Formats: sequence, structure tokens, C-alpha cells
Amino acid sequence: MIYCDYLEQILTARVYDVAQETPLELAPRLSDRLQNQLLLKREDMQPVFSFKLRGAYNKMAKLPPDVLARGVIAASAGNHAQGVALSAHQLGTTAVIVMPVTTPQVKVDAVAARGGIVVLHGDTYDDAYAHARQLEADKGLTFIHPFDDPDVIAGQGTIGMEILRQYQQPIHAIFVAIGGGGLISGIAAYVKRLYPEIRIIGVEPVDADAMHQSLMAGARVRLPQVGLFVDGVAVREVGEETFRLCQQYVDEVILVNNDAVCAAIKDVFEDTRSILEPAGALAIAGAKAYVEREHLLGETLVAVACGANMNFDRLRFVAERAEVGERREAIFAVAIPEQRGSLHNFCKCIGGHNLTEFNYRISDEREAHIFVGIQIQNRADAAKIAATFEQNGYKTLDLTDDELTKMHLRHMVGGRSPLAKNELLYRFEFPERPGALMKFLRCMSPNWNISLFHYRNHGADYGRIVIGMQVPPHEMDDWRSFLDTLGYRYWDESQNPAYRLFLGSNGSK
Repeated sequence: MIYCDYLEQILTARVYDVAQETPLELAPRLSDRLQNQLLLKREDMQPVFSFKLRGAYNKMAKLPPDVLARGVIAASAGNHAQGVALSAHQLGTTAVIVMPVTTPQVKVDAVAARGGIVVLHGDTYDDAYAHARQLEADKGLTFIHPFDDPDVIAGQGTIGMEILRQYQQPIHAIFVAIGGGGLISGIAAYVKRLYPEIRIIGVEPVDADAMHQSLMAGARVRLPQVGLFVDGVAVREVGEETFRLCQQYVDEVILVNNDAVCAAIKDVFEDTRSILEPAGALAIAGAKAYVEREHLLGETLVAVACGANMNFDRLRFVAERAEVGERREAIFAVAIPEQRGSLHNFCKCIGGHNLTEFNYRISDEREAHIFVGIQIQNRADAAKIAATFEQNGYKTLDLTDDELTKMHLRHMVGGRSPLAKNELLYRFEFPERPGALMKFLRCMSPNWNISLFHYRNHGADYGRIVIGMQVPPHEMDDWRSFLDTLGYRYWDESQNPAYRLFLGSNGSK
């Protein structure tokens, strides 16, 4: 590419016709936990909830009037598409946006609402990109690249300019998410020219680390595939110019997993009450990993919160994985003797720790296998709990870092059992507070065997449990008396058709 004086280009960039100078805010709770001052550059507060507007508008505003009048085209499944569409509307031209047919309808609607002409083509971004380049040639449109263009890079670089103007005291490091590299290239090109001592640290997902691999190899590496959870940075190959700039200015790239991203989303929510998209929280996850690795204390760090276009259906996954990502939940498979009272004895070993999940289904006459989630303070805490289980004779498997367990198996514990004779299925509800589950278990009479148990802490006011109890027919009066004196709301689900189909045994029908 032609040499570009990025300092001059950034200082003269045209972004503020549509973009805002976003706040640089302290994250107080997270700063206290990290024992460093963490400042968030709130690009999630842009009109399109992403920084992408800056680069797209700067590129388009600098086009010759006759070229601009013919219209522009872009390929994108997300934030760049909205930036181009809004910029085109502001500049009085048309924007064609080619999006994969797999793009969620909410994103298609968002682009159309901003005046973009949406063309759905192909199953992947690469398919959409190829079609967009063909339409560019056929219709005489101007292609607006999402990252590998000096004007786009300069537009994103205005974020670095704002950071240095908004905070004029020493900064140890600035953390920036990397997809194709346009954002970090622009910020780094500006900051390093003025304050080379400030570390510029990129952050990528472990399953979409094209820039990290390229910097390690000394040449651009094209990934065969990328993970899609952090879809805003799911780029298989970084740009030619962005790679050159990152080689020159970026100090290092940190890799984080999806659990760490989910934890960062929760951290930012707790400080700001805003919900970042996965790519938007990437820099925060990287800052946390860096502080832990370097044992950093008392420094000022800046993380660019670069987007908030979150798909609502992802929130369940984020909530489920945030505790594990923050190392606040440990997951174990524990084997205990299949006999009355053993469950109560096992719970004694848990001590003062809060249970986050408890799954059990009778399956063996000699040994019970329990899936249990426990709230912890750190990873060392999990090791101590596992050691306590082992010391009490319970075979224990730590599943905290097992992807199959976290994604699938935790939802599949159970099934039919030929041993579940005379089984009754009841739902119970009790006020959710620390120790509430242990109190509930102590209320359960040891006269009947527990054949099924499921509990998950959802952070609600009330805890909800499903229990299978093996009660012989001649003891039903005693069971009903027990329910009446228990003091908790309950529902008999023994005839529930879903239970009878998926969990009931011949002996329980």
C-alpha cells in the first residue's frame, strides 16, 4: 500500500459528523478487584453501538463527489454494515450491503433501517465478500473495506487521539480487540508516535487468532476456520496494511477463551449496567489476563469496549459461562456410596460453600454419581474442595475446564433408570439465600431414598429443586404428612407426561 502519515491522517479525519467522542470511564468495581485503575473507552455508546462508524465515514467522506454519487458497497454480517449504511445516509448516497444468508434477522433489519440495501448471498462472510467484489465491478460501486484501508484505519485511530486527550497522566497499556486489525492499527499508529512507552496490547479469541499467528510467523497466516462466538472478530486473515502496522507498533497479542469473554461481559455490566457483545468485551478480558500474568499493581490500564450489538439469544450462554470464566464456579463429578444418608454426609464435606448446581440420577446399586457445581473464590479453592472429597473417600473428577461438560453434559445428567422403583417426582421452591439448599436437604427425611435430584442457582429470589423420592405405597400417608410439615411450596409432578417419557422407569409408572 502507499505510504500514509497516520498521525496527520488521524488528526484530520472526518468522523464527528456522525460519530461521538465517547467517554473514557473508570470501571470502579473491576478496578478494585484488579488492584489497578481500569478505564473503559465506551465505543459501545456510538449511534451504531460500535466503533465501526468512524472508519466507514472517514473513508466515504473523502471519496470524490462523482464517485460517492455512484454509491458504495460492503460485505459484512454486523457492525461494519451498520456503519456504512448510516454513513451513506448522512452523505446522501446509496449503500449496498452483502450479508451471508445465515445473518440473524435482527442485524439484517438494523442495516435496512439505516437505509442500506441488503443483498443476502452465501453461507459465510467469504462468500458475501466475493459477491460484493463482483457487484462492485458490475455496478461501478466503491467497495468500503472493513479494516484494510488507510482511511478506515485513520478513522478508527481517532479513538487513540481521544484517549490521550481525555487522560493526560501515565498509561501503562491500552488493550484493543483484533479482528482484521483496523482498530488496533489506527490506535497504535497514533499513540506510539506520541508516547512509545505506552504498551499497545491486542486481544484475540483462542479460536480466531489470525493476527497472533501471523505475528509469530512473520507473515500473514490464513486460518482454515474460526470460532463464531466472538463473531465481531471472526476473521480468517488479517489485512496487509494492518499486519504491517501491527508488526511495527503492537507490543503483544493476548489470547483469551470464551469463558473469559463471558466473565468480562458480566464485569462490565456490573460496573456500567451495559451489555457488551463478545467482541466488545474482548479487550477487558485481555486486560484481566495481563494483570494476572504480570502480577501488576497500581497501574492505569485502558480497554476499548468496542461494541454492544449483542444477540439476545446469547445471553443465556453468557450467564452460564461467566462464573466459570471468572473462576467463581468449579464443576465436579463425584462418586459416593448408593445408600441412605450418604448424600447428607457428602453435603457436609461442602461446608460453607454455596452450591450452584446439583444433578443426580440413580443408576447403580452400589455407587451414586453426582454432578455438582460449587461457588469458589479462585482456582486454588477448587483444588482444596476436590482434596476434601478425596480425603473422605469420594472419587472426584474436576470438570471445570472440560468443554464437553460445560456445553452439553451438564444438561444431560439423568435419564431413565430401572432402579427408580416407587419413584415420586416433586418440585420444591424455597427462598434463595446462602446456605438455603443445605437447610432444605437437612429437612429431608432419611427414611426414603433420593433417586433423582436437580438444582441450579439462577440468581433468582427463589430456589427451585426437582427431587425423585422412592416411597413405598404403604408409606404414602407418612410422605404426605412430611410434605405438610416441610414448610416449602411443592408440586407433584409424578404424572407429568414429559417426566414419564424421559425419566420415568417401569417401576415408577
